[in-house]
Amino acid sequence: MPHIPSTSRRGLLFGTAAVSAGALLTACTSNEPKKQEQATNNAPVADDKPGKAVTIGFAGPQADHGWLNAINQNAKSRAEKYSDVTLEITEGSNDTAAQIGQVQTLINKKVDVLVILPADGKALTQVGLQAMRAGIPVVNLDRIFASPQAYRCWIGGDNYGMGLNAGNYIGEQLKDKPNAKVVELAGLDNLELTKQRTQGFDDALKNYPNIRKVARQAADFTVESGQAKMAQLLQAQSQFDALWNHDDDQGVGALRAIAQAGRDDFLMVGGAGAKSAMDAIKADNSVLKATVLYPPTMAASAIDLARALGQGKGISGMAELEIPASLTLYSAVVTKDNVDEYLPTGFN
Repeated sequence: MPHIPSTSRRGLLFGTAAVSAGALLTACTSNEPKKQEQATNNAPVADDKPGKAVTIGFAGPQADHGWLNAINQNAKSRAEKYSDVTLEITEGSNDTAAQIGQVQTLINKKVDVLVILPADGKALTQVGLQAMRAGIPVVNLDRIFASPQAYRCWIGGDNYGMGLNAGNYIGEQLKDKPNAKVVELAGLDNLELTKQRTQGFDDALKNYPNIRKVARQAADFTVESGQAKMAQLLQAQSQFDALWNHDDDQGVGALRAIAQAGRDDFLMVGGAGAKSAMDAIKADNSVLKATVLYPPTMAASAIDLARALGQGKGISGMAELEIPASLTLYSAVVTKDNVDEYLPTGFN
């Protein structure tokens, strides 16, 4: 059940180096190599070569959903790639008090860096602040803390972008169809991420005046809820042209309901990037024609960022001496044309 901060639409935030007017003039008029270029070219960057040993504490919620389990697996497998990384991983809990206790245990162990995917970003803000004040940099994964002082770097997906890209894909498929109708199977409506996904979807549909959204149901990111809510949508809407489902786990149930109803008169777009969805897209034997990614590989990237932080390095390929303050991942649309490329990232 992917979660994302309200600032999900922000791009990369990079630091900038200040250069005095005199230094800039000298650099531009002298035959000597530019000092700034020298500093950049010699900047230490994180790579695969063993470096300073780093202990990373990882605290996430309970893996009671395919995407969350994939988050844990991505973190573990990436940490195993590095001989200089020791990963201290907690059991995971959806109880905020329990997760706070787990993070405090990691703080007391004096880990070098913390990677935290909070069960509730607001509720865990104080323990993020506690870690930062103790001199332990925090990589805030996906669900954002209430204060930017509670983390050194945030990395996560783009819920608004998910909806936007799903809507634009559907729009392109239906752009020549007069009076086209679409329906939406959303996630939990009490989550900010669900609102962002719906907003992105609605904004995309504004680009296609021939398309109208005629119904929306909110499910619970489970197979059972997806089946029940999809059945209600099918009963209420005898005809529509496209469906966007926010989550591939609940999409398993939605596809069951669609099959039971004997409906194949519309196209379906999923969300998150489950392997089951990609397999169905590749087989091309159901209404499911695409899924919009919310990559659990962000956990592997969080380990990379934490290792760079622990070693006091920047990131290879970037000029800056420090890692970014924020990284927003892209929500690619996976179709039959590119599914083979993305299948290795699909989660169970």
